[in-house]
Amino acid sequence: MPVSTSIRIDQRLYEQAKTDAAVEHRTIAGQVEYWARIGRAALDNPDLPVSFIAESLASLDEPREDAIPFEPGRRGG
Repeated sequence: MPVSTSIRIDQRLYEQAKTDAAVEHRTIAGQVEYWARIGRAALDNPDLPVSFIAESLASLDEPREDAIPFEPGRRGG
């Protein structure tokens, strides 16, 4: 079972997380965790665009059965 810890954050950051969480169908805590994962990965990989990092992390959360295997020479979806 995940451990829960309370932290204090700036009210503006909380409100932005609340707004973005509603759009992305996440909890507020889930939104902050998502931002933290992207931020950590961006710091660890400064040469990669943030959009690439975000898309890569999102792909890891997708069910494996929905994945399309890579086939060299195949074009399009």
